[in-house]
Amino acid sequence: MRTFGRALGFWTLGVILASCAGPQSPIAGPGGVNLNAPSAGVGRARSWMDPQAQSKSLLYVSSVLTGDVYVYSYSTQKLLGTLTGFTQPYGLCADKSGNVWIVNDGASQIVEYAHGGTSPIATLTDTGEYPEGCSVDPTTGNLAVTNFYSTSGAGSVSIYAGARGNPQVYSDPGMANYRFCGYDSSGNLFVDGVNNSSSFVLAELPKGSSSFTNINFTQKIEWPGGVQWDGKFIAVGDTDTGTIYRTNAAGTVKGSTRLTGSNYVDQFWIVTSSGRKKHKAASVAAPSQDGNVLGIYKYPAGGSPTTTISVSEPFGATVSK
Repeated sequence: MRTFGRALGFWTLGVILASCAGPQSPIAGPGGVNLNAPSAGVGRARSWMDPQAQSKSLLYVSSVLTGDVYVYSYSTQKLLGTLTGFTQPYGLCADKSGNVWIVNDGASQIVEYAHGGTSPIATLTDTGEYPEGCSVDPTTGNLAVTNFYSTSGAGSVSIYAGARGNPQVYSDPGMANYRFCGYDSSGNLFVDGVNNSSSFVLAELPKGSSSFTNINFTQKIEWPGGVQWDGKFIAVGDTDTGTIYRTNAAGTVKGSTRLTGSNYVDQFWIVTSSGRKKHKAASVAAPSQDGNVLGIYKYPAGGSPTTTISVSEPFGATVSK
């Protein structure tokens, strides 16, 4: 288990600084991206998007190494665009209108893009915080952002009413570092993280409440991964083992999904089917950070991926329809 997922950011910085010592061979990334390119905002290529992206279901994937977010057709896995200008893009989430939020950790911001868009339509400031994940409340449109830690110490959850303005900040006395969050269909927010002893914590912020309720989740989790409502259960990921556990609000595990071949899965995204079985989950996009690949798996069956996409150190994923 990694003591802090953020150690990777300092490692990446070291790679960039080391590149200044002399010429290095280019490293090929998605769409021919040069992974030896300067960090965000310094001589980076502009964002681009294929015009056909507007009519597609789009898969957004953030890369810790390149500092970009890559956009693919979810059905064909064809690269349709690249969003640039971030400093450590981490978690991603989409709302029911198809707008996508990108956690821009290095700038303490959360940036919104329209479906298939190349320019931000909103930027929220998360002052003094280091954001990691996000989720949109389907009942109110509120945006919740998990802050791994802050300039003053422990982390928190910032909630932006209507996904605008300044946030209301909430803290759980039993949680020190917050990783990911997910709203259920009723507007209850579930958050995972670790306490001061680096032990896993799962908590709920009930709709309308200002206090967290810690959940008696007995399943051993090596390191907290993504959290998302799958239409019936709360899906909670174990980053280290590549396993997603399905649990109810009482902490009772109802099943598990093993992502075979994955290697350090941070924030996954479950894609549900439509029609008569609209609440039945069909697939999950899982970035494998140490494997430099994103796998698409059957959900909740799991097993080996049905398809893969090569991405340099992918961190988060979301699908915009």
